Order: sequence, then structure tokens, then C-alpha cells
Amino acid sequence: MQQHAKQQAQAQAPLQAQQAQAQQAWAPPGFQYPSGAPSSWDQQSLASSFSTVSLQQPPATDWYFDSGATSHMTSDPSALSHTSFSRYPSPSSIIVGNGSLLPVTATGSTQLPGSFLLNNVLVSPNLIKNLISVHQFTSDNNCSIEFDPTGCSVKDLQTRRILARCNSSGPLYPLCRPAATALLGGPTSLLWHRRLGHPGHQALSKLTSILPFCNKDSSNSLCHACQLGRHVRLPFHTSSSRASSNFDLIHCDLWTSPVISVSGYKYYLVILDDCSHHLWTFPLRMKSDTFPTLANFFAYVATQFGAHNKAVQCDNGQEFDNSSA
Repeated sequence: MQQHAKQQAQAQAPLQAQQAQAQQAWAPPGFQYPSGAPSSWDQQSLASSFSTVSLQQPPATDWYFDSGATSHMTSDPSALSHTSFSRYPSPSSIIVGNGSLLPVTATGSTQLPGSFLLNNVLVSPNLIKNLISVHQFTSDNNCSIEFDPTGCSVKDLQTRRILARCNSSGPLYPLCRPAATALLGGPTSLLWHRRLGHPGHQALSKLTSILPFCNKDSSNSLCHACQLGRHVRLPFHTSSSRASSNFDLIHCDLWTSPVISVSGYKYYLVILDDCSHHLWTFPLRMKSDTFPTLANFFAYVATQFGAHNKAVQCDNGQEFDNSSA
């Protein structure tokens, strides 16, 4: 019996040596089997071990627009300013493109540079990119997003002014962080007014939506160059003289109204007495009525006050021409 067992062991020895040689050839370089290792591999245990190995992605800091996402998503809860770790978050999972389910561990919100709000952000540790839902982003921030081959532009929904321009260097559309200089402030509308040759306020307001970084409204500021350029004469010097008697000197001017009155008056003759500073206003339908009205005023002064006008000061307009008298 002992001789038979010895012969059987000698017959199995070459087979065990071949198995050990095959295992050693499969093992990676530098790997040594410990003493007492099993003579054969447990294939099920080996496959189970490899299925638990996963690559650890670095935490994502950039955000990318996704028109197919129904909610904002991130893998890093620290990227959110307000985070809620609920036992049963809603929704509880995210369905990805291949039909798999990624668990949602928390929800929250944050504000990105440029004052862009991200509400209802889903946190799932298995995500490798921070995704922005285009529909939810445009609804929360009252804006629109235009995509083109070089990037995308975020525009105000009412004025169509560009709020952010994000250039893309790859197949994705990132939401770029604005430069530090842009955060401090861009060219004002007054600066663009000077650059474009001092256009009027109405013309400049139409260009505001397409001017880059025109983020400050200083349209009500007075432009000193425009004031000087539109003057037709030098300003009058301050005068301290005053007429000694009523109606010795009167000042006349004709004002044109941009809107015709209900009675059909478009012009208004203003007469100021230099001595008393008493003011008369006469509505006129035509400019040609100026001189007859002024002549009637002289007659009124003579009959009612027993005075005569000695001098009239005006801007030498044609309406004050007395050549027809």
C-alpha cells in the first residue's frame, strides 16, 4: 500500500510542477508567491477583487453646460454654499446615458462668479464632471445661452446684453470664470460715448446691448466736451445792471413746443420786464404772429400803464424782424 501511494505521488509531481510554472509565468514581474500558497487560482474570487477596483478622479472644479440634464449635478458637496444631507433625497438617483443609476447623497445650491445662481444641485460622488442644466440655468437667472463653434454666450433676456462669454477649447462648453479685471469693472457707457465719437444718449442706448463689458450706467453724466462742442456762442457774462423804471427794457424770446396744444398752439412768446421781472406769456399758432403780438403788447403798455418801451433785447431771430412795419 505504501509503495502504491509513493508511486502515485511521483506521478503527480510533474503535473504540479507544470501548474506552478504556468502560474509563475502569468504573474506580474517581481511578484513572488508566499509559502503555502494554494496550488490553483480561485477565478471567482479574482474577478470579484478586480470588480472593486476603481479609479479615483480628482474633484472637479469647472462647470459644463448640458442641454440634456434636467438638474445641476456635482460630485463635490464642498462646492456648494448651502448643502442638505437628507436621508431620503429627492430624487434619490440620477439616470445616466447607459441606463445606470447613480445615487444622490445630498442637494444644495451655490452662486458662481458673475452672480449666476445654481438651485437644486444634486450631489452624486460617482460623477466626474460638474454639469449645469441649461433649462434650469436660464430659468433661474432670467437669461439665454447662445452656442457657436468657438464657445457660448450668456445674455440678459430683456436687454440682450452679454453677461458672460465662455470660449471652448474642446468638445464641451464650460462656464468660464470671469477675469479679475472684469470683476473690478469694465468700460462705462461714458467711456464708450467718448470712444464712439460722442453720440447722443438715444443712439448710445441702442448700442449698449452689443458693447462688451458695458456694465455701468453713467448715461446721465454730463460730457464736458459735448457741452463745449454744441455751444454756438460763448456764455454771457453775469450782469448786475437793472433798469431803473418799468418797461425801460424788456427781454423777449420765442419757445417752440415739441407738442401742439389742444387749441393748436405750437409757439410761445415770453416777455420779461427787466425792472420788475414781471413775466408775460403769449401762445402762438405760427411764428409770423410774433411781431403783431409784440406790437399789441407795446400798445397795451401805453394804454394801461402810460409807459413806453425804450429798448428790447432778443436773440435777433427772424420772428422779431420789424421790417414789415
